Amino acid sequence: MLVRSIRLAPRRFQGLCAYSTTTDNPIPANDPKGRHPRSPIGTTNAMPTSSEGSFDKALQENPEDGEKMRVMQAPNKSGVWSRSQQPRERAMVGPRFEQTIMEDQPRPLSAMELIHQQPVRWTKNKVVSCDGGGGPLGHPRIFINTDKPQIASCTYCGVPYANNRHRKHLESLPSTPFPLEPTNAAGALPPSHLISGGAKTGSTEPYQSNTGKPLEQR
Repeated sequence: MLVRSIRLAPRRFQGLCAYSTTTDNPIPANDPKGRHPRSPIGTTNAMPTSSEGSFDKALQENPEDGEKMRVMQAPNKSGVWSRSQQPRERAMVGPRFEQTIMEDQPRPLSAMELIHQQPVRWTKNKVVSCDGGGGPLGHPRIFINTDKPQIASCTYCGVPYANNRHRKHLESLPSTPFPLEPTNAAGALPPSHLISGGAKTGSTEPYQSNTGKPLEQR
């Protein structure tokens, strides 16, 4: 019986093999050399490659331009804006991004920069409320104090507010984080999306809609 169990033992452990895999972003160890992931951008991207009719043009990209797009977190912001955000230069590494045209990859604009294109909402009240314009894409109502001589923004969506009593003081400042008057910036909310009358949400911020009609999703 003992001899039989000894013979069967090797068969049981035949399927137990040690496997080792490597990742693009391994957990950092006590390595004095400080190894960093290698950039997947290579000189082969500069050679034109046929796209077989998908864009009707050859796939080609300058390696320097591709590396700049890979490193920047967003087209309008270079670094991260949240502690929980993974830097783009550390995320887009490894063989799956080799020979990849970075210009064709999704690169949405940073809302942290777009919100600073919104003009200040002037008010006569000491306390205003904001719900993001209401509708399906709104947010819970936030109350904001405007009694201090500064621009107070909504802590949920970032829309700026200020009191008319402090207008001269704010205009005398060399620079402000938000424009004091409406501008034609691409990130600013178009006036046609604001409803002057009709639907109301109960907050200071007017109701917003794509077509200017109430009860429609923006």
